[in-house]
Amino acid sequence: MINEALGVVETRSLVSAVKAADTMLKTANVSLMAVDFIGSGVVAISVEGDVAAVKAAVLAGSEDAKLIGEVISANVIPRPHSEVNKLY
Repeated sequence: MINEALGVVETRSLVSAVKAADTMLKTANVSLMAVDFIGSGVVAISVEGDVAAVKAAVLAGSEDAKLIGEVISANVIPRPHSEVNKLY
């Protein structure tokens, strides 16, 4: 169930994705929603929580992941539509 915001960090390696997830969960009060293995080494980490917490977590997670790998994208969707949770 998506709370008030959805955040996604997409990296090109599993190691940087794990680093991003660890940092996001330690930085703010967010919950891990999904770890998606897209293919060709691309991994997407999704978190949920209130808007400010998700913004802080995604920013910190993507910055930390950049230190050891490539970050493809980092996005926050505040108050996503209820139909979005069908994707997860």
